[in-house]
Amino acid sequence: MATPICEGKPMSLRFHWFLPTNGDGRDIVGGGHGVATGAAGAIRPASLAYLGQIARSAEQLGFEAALTPTGAWCEDAWLATAMLTEVTERLKFLVAFRPGLISPTLSAQMAATFQRYSKGRLLLNVVTGGESAEQQAYGDFAGKAERYERCGEFLDIVTRLWAGETVDFDGKHLHVAGARLSRRPDPVPDLYFGGSSAEAGPVAARYTDVYLTWGEPPAAVEAKLRWIAGLAAPRRMRFGIRLHVISRDTAADAWRQADRLIEGVDEAMIAKVQAGLATSESEGLRRMRELHGGSRDGLEVAPNLWAGVGLVRGGAGTALVGSHAEVADRIEEYARLGISEFILSGYPHLEEAYWFGEGVLPILASRGVWSHPAPEAADGTANVTPFAPTSGAAPAAAS
Repeated sequence: MATPICEGKPMSLRFHWFLPTNGDGRDIVGGGHGVATGAAGAIRPASLAYLGQIARSAEQLGFEAALTPTGAWCEDAWLATAMLTEVTERLKFLVAFRPGLISPTLSAQMAATFQRYSKGRLLLNVVTGGESAEQQAYGDFAGKAERYERCGEFLDIVTRLWAGETVDFDGKHLHVAGARLSRRPDPVPDLYFGGSSAEAGPVAARYTDVYLTWGEPPAAVEAKLRWIAGLAAPRRMRFGIRLHVISRDTAADAWRQADRLIEGVDEAMIAKVQAGLATSESEGLRRMRELHGGSRDGLEVAPNLWAGVGLVRGGAGTALVGSHAEVADRIEEYARLGISEFILSGYPHLEEAYWFGEGVLPILASRGVWSHPAPEAADGTANVTPFAPTSGAAPAAAS
C-alpha cells in the first residue's frame, strides 16, 4: 500500500458544503467555466432566504464551512456570504475570489473586516481563472501563465500585509508602495487553492494552506498530492477534495438517483455543454472531461465514483455514489492518501446536505475520524443527528 502524504495518528476529517448561488434544483444545474447556467428541470432561485436555509442546515449537521463560487454565472461571493453571516452562528464561508480583479491591499482589508464582523468565519478560495473569455469580460486580458505569475505576486503582498508588514512591492504585474493595514485579520484566513497545471503548482506550494483537487480516481489524486507535497517541502500543507455526493440507505437507491439526474438530459444538451467546456484553458477541467469522454457509458470511473455530473456541469464533475457505508469507505480511502478536508455538494443542496449529514457523518464519527465541530447545542443537549443510518456500522454511543 502507498505511504500516505500525512503520516502519524489518524487525522480528524473536516467537511464543508456548497452554496449554489447560481440556483439549485432537483436536476443537475449546469454553469461555470464559460458555460451558462441551465438545468434539465426547474431551477430554484438563489434567493437569500433559500441560501440561508442551506447554510443553517449545513451548520446544524456539522459542516464547518460553505464554499461559495465566483464568476459571471453566479451571485457575488463576498456580498452573498457577508449577508449570510447574519443568519448563521458558527458556519464559516469559503469565499472564492479572483486575485487579478481586485487590489491586493483592498482584498487584505476586506478579509480583515469580514473576520472582525463575522467573528473569524472567513476562509478564502483563490481562483486564478481558467477562461480567458470570462476574464476579459471583467477587463483582464492577461494570459494563463501571466495570471499565475500575478497570483503569486498578489498572495505575496496579501500575506505580508496580514503579517503586519508595511509593503513596498514592485513586481512584473503588481505594484504597491507603503501598503499597510490599520487592523490585521484575527485570525488570518486560511487560503485554499486548486490548480492542476504546471503553472499552478509552485504558487499553491508556496503560499496556500490547503491544496484542493477535484474528485479524480484515488491513484490520480495520490499522484497530484505527491507532486504538490514535493514542491512545498519542507513546508507542510493540508489537502482537500471537491466532490458531489449521492448517499442513500441502500446502494441501489443511490444509483437510481444518479441515473435520474441525467435521464432528462438529451444528447444535444450534453454536446452543447461539452463543446463549451472544450474551450477551457483549465487543466483540471480537461482531466474531468477525460473521465467521461462526453458519453453516458462507463460513468463509474472508480468504485462509487461517478462522472455523470461533468456531462452538463463545468468544474467539479464527479460524485461519490452509494450507500452511506460505501460513501464513508470511499472518504476514508481518500483520507488515507492525505486528504483531510472534503468540500461536498449535491442536487438539491438542501436535501442532499441532510442525506449526507444524517447518513454518512454518524458512520465516520463511529469510526473515530470525525466529530461534530459544535458537539453541544445551545440548550446543553448533545447535538446528534436525527436518525441512525440503516446501512453500515451504527454510530457509537456518546461517552
